[in-house]
Amino acid sequence: MAAASVSPTPLLKDELDIVIPTIRNLDFLEMWRPFLQPYHLIIVQDGDPNKEIKVPEGFDYELYNRNDINKILGPKASCISFKDSACRCFGYMVSKKKYIFTIDDDCFVAKDPSGKEIDALAQHIKNLLCPSTPFFFNTLYEPYREGADFVRGYPFSLREGVPTAVSHGLWLNIPDYDAPTQLVKPLERNKRYVDAVLTIPKGTLFPMCGMNLAFDRELIGPAMYFGLMGDGQPIGRYDDMWAGWCTKVICDHMGWGIKTGLPYIWHSKASNPFVNLKKEYKGIYWQEEIIPFFQTATLSKECDTVQKCYIELSKQVKDKLGNIDPYFTKLAEAMVTWIEAWDELNPSTGTKLPNGTA
Repeated sequence: MAAASVSPTPLLKDELDIVIPTIRNLDFLEMWRPFLQPYHLIIVQDGDPNKEIKVPEGFDYELYNRNDINKILGPKASCISFKDSACRCFGYMVSKKKYIFTIDDDCFVAKDPSGKEIDALAQHIKNLLCPSTPFFFNTLYEPYREGADFVRGYPFSLREGVPTAVSHGLWLNIPDYDAPTQLVKPLERNKRYVDAVLTIPKGTLFPMCGMNLAFDRELIGPAMYFGLMGDGQPIGRYDDMWAGWCTKVICDHMGWGIKTGLPYIWHSKASNPFVNLKKEYKGIYWQEEIIPFFQTATLSKECDTVQKCYIELSKQVKDKLGNIDPYFTKLAEAMVTWIEAWDELNPSTGTKLPNGTA
């Protein structure tokens, strides 16, 4: 009699949390069940805390609404955005796992050119467990993939690579466009599947999208603050980009890498471009000054932890961006509050605590 087959243990099953911000029932998880069900979910409910969010049976999860956030963080809850997907970063804070994968509830399983469903999480894990090469660009892209290597002329002293802090995935179908681009290209869809992973070079910024993202929480978690967005704020839809710019500056300083490319997800629906324009219009102006700020930002050698880096960066935000709008002074203060709250929930004692406790 043939031996019963034993399902292999999913990669990093006990070391990774999946964070999902939402305002609706999570029916989309049914499509992801083959890939995500073995993992623990942290659901951050935005909007009305009295609304019941239904989660398909069989998923291991914990759910936090605004009341929970206020109870856990107290006055420091002011740093967590309301009525904006930026609230997802609360999930990063209360997790006690080494890795985070975050996905939006309108993102479905994509298929590769052969028609095979893509296990996005498995690819993110591959990216995170594989070194990055931010100090010298390899023209064959990811040198550690099967069938690739470092090309002639690549310095041998750099071939060992550095730790990968972030894996930034992409999207088929609805591209992650800003409102003006949405308005002039309402029917545009991304149908190109590019089978490549790149390390973003040191000194180069990028627009990070939070809807298909994984990162090493132990390495870079405190920098993954999605800012003040949404209700009561003058700007929206820049939450993930703010986190990306801060994270990239800190990764460059600490000598870590960020990868972009695979995996793809299927982004199912376009958000309203007129609503998006209302949220984005100040950011569209401000980014012309924000980006040069980050391009020239440097951190002192005393910044030897992510927290120290982030606090120093917050001071520079206040000093150099505060004259653009009072919002940036408020944001700089929220950055400090975020780090204080992070450290309260994640004391550096090596003691593992249940999620959401200090």
